[in-house]
Amino acid sequence: MADGVVVNGSAENQEVAPSGKTSGRASLLDSGEDFTMLDDVEDDVDDDLPPLEDAGGGKKKDSPAKDATKADQTPSIEQEEWLDVLGNGQLRKKVVEAGAGPDSRPQRGQNVTIHLKTSLTNGTVVEKVPNLSFTLGDGDVLQALDLTVQLMEMGEKALIEAGAKYAYGALGRLDSISTPAVPPNTGLILEVQLLSADDAPDLELMPPSERISLANRKRERGNVHYQRADYAFAVNSYGITLQITEASSRVDISQQEEEELLDMKVKCLNNMAAAQLKLDHYEAALRSCVSVLVHQPDNVKALFRKGKVLALQGEFAQAINTLKKALKLEPSNKTIHAELSKLVKKHSEQKGAEQAMYKKMLGNPTNASVQKHRAKSSWSLSWKWLFGATAVAIGGVALSVVIAARN
Repeated sequence: MADGVVVNGSAENQEVAPSGKTSGRASLLDSGEDFTMLDDVEDDVDDDLPPLEDAGGGKKKDSPAKDATKADQTPSIEQEEWLDVLGNGQLRKKVVEAGAGPDSRPQRGQNVTIHLKTSLTNGTVVEKVPNLSFTLGDGDVLQALDLTVQLMEMGEKALIEAGAKYAYGALGRLDSISTPAVPPNTGLILEVQLLSADDAPDLELMPPSERISLANRKRERGNVHYQRADYAFAVNSYGITLQITEASSRVDISQQEEEELLDMKVKCLNNMAAAQLKLDHYEAALRSCVSVLVHQPDNVKALFRKGKVLALQGEFAQAINTLKKALKLEPSNKTIHAELSKLVKKHSEQKGAEQAMYKKMLGNPTNASVQKHRAKSSWSLSWKWLFGATAVAIGGVALSVVIAARN
């Protein structure tokens, strides 16, 4: 299968959807400022959801006379033959060959297999995939496919026109030299035939090795979304991965397999926290970090992100302590050094501002005390001088009397 098939994938070296049939469950679509270490997002990427139609981020492709949607239309097809799936003109579907009836339509969460041919609007064929399997609604493929395949009947052949927003968006897709690239903000023509639809297997009965493989594919899909800045879709994929890793098992599972699932869970939680931070979902990101630290108290990335979340929430003292712990574990990490220094300075400035505010509220009690003390000292000095002067005067009079008496 050609690289970068239909996934809302990275701008370079796009990942492919698995060609074999995958296992899945109901989608979570109805229902993670990173530092240098995140560039690989937790080891390999290791290190919050709008509705499916709201992600992708493509812009309309302007033409001299028409907008992107109209420019993408095939002139030989009558307008009324197309179904405007979302009502915005950006995603349209036309039945080329009828299927087995409405009752045969697949449901979200089922594993479906399709035949796919992808072309640019100028007719350039991007790729052909005879048997593409994915879980419907899990965000494993282009939004255009996730939204339209669930409207198809078994055996149906359809033509789908997708605006860039529901294809590869503003980043496009870069492939190898032998495969045509999809330029940024480019619409696509998808020729699709629905071949099969099957219920996802029970996770509890799935062999551990298959469950680990499935979880890893979903996590990698989340990494691709993260790299493309589709953070909401990344959270969705990571959430599905957590469902897989946390499912109980009714089949024999070895200690090594349990450790692999736990390691996958920790990586996924760390990645999810990174995506949630990008979405400004601070409470959710904090919960993800705490979950990582429950299993790995010395996980530096989780400590760093926890510190950042606490700082963003105004909890500077806790944030500083958390970052100090991370720095103790990795003393040479310049990013933690920089973040901690910035936070300490900010905390000091905040404390200074608070002290100034308190002084203003209390009427500057320090100066008032000094003035009161000075006034009291001045009054005491005046009385002492008066008493001294009086004593001298009385003494002078007495002396005069004594002298006069002697005379």
